[in-house]
Amino acid sequence: MSGTMIITGSGRGIGAAIAQLAAQRGYSVCVNYANRSERADQVVATIREQGGKAITVQADVSDETQVKALFDTAIEKLGPLVALVNNAGITGNIGRFVDREIESLRRTLDINILGTMLCSQEAIRLMSTTSGNNGGSIINISSQAVRLGSPDEYVHYAASKAAVETFTIGLAKEITHEGIRVNCVSPGIIETEIHAEGGDAMRVQRMASQVPMRRAGLPSEVAAAVLWLVSDEASYCSGSILSVGGGR
Repeated sequence: MSGTMIITGSGRGIGAAIAQLAAQRGYSVCVNYANRSERADQVVATIREQGGKAITVQADVSDETQVKALFDTAIEKLGPLVALVNNAGITGNIGRFVDREIESLRRTLDINILGTMLCSQEAIRLMSTTSGNNGGSIINISSQAVRLGSPDEYVHYAASKAAVETFTIGLAKEITHEGIRVNCVSPGIIETEIHAEGGDAMRVQRMASQVPMRRAGLPSEVAAAVLWLVSDEASYCSGSILSVGGGR
């Protein structure tokens, strides 16, 4: 596969795994990050060491101006866009919803929902066949929290990801005829830093026993699902929500 893939929030965790696998599959990869440039630089260094093509671009996906600059830079340096993965997302600190401060609520919704929408708008403009482009694929990253609700942890995060899934379904019906397939991957408990950053470094170990497979997933397992949905093997999939949750 050739062409440019932009993966938001891909300096670490699931996003980094997607970026590395995408590069192995032949994509030119734009590694987006909001902060911690050294982590994004390391992802790109690893890709380049393996013979792949990648760049880093800093951008806050909730800022329209920065989103446009992200896409402009990626296209200028890597070539035509063929895929967008809306991976950037935050949970905020783990705790009861009633104690959530407005700043935390607003930031979570801005990144998880508005960021996904702004990036999708820009990708549509660059890939739609109605604008003379060659089509492409948009993959949104949701969460099993949508079905579980995440009580006493991050109800607001679960609600934001529910919005992402509804957005996926509606957008797919709106633009699939324009040559753009829109799908969603819904990970379960995955071994990443997001749990520790939310205030519970042992959350993966605590929750793994509740998964039918009795283990947490790996970022590479989510990445494999994303790359399948982007590939021609999933050419008749649009509006799909693929669970990667160990049977939960």
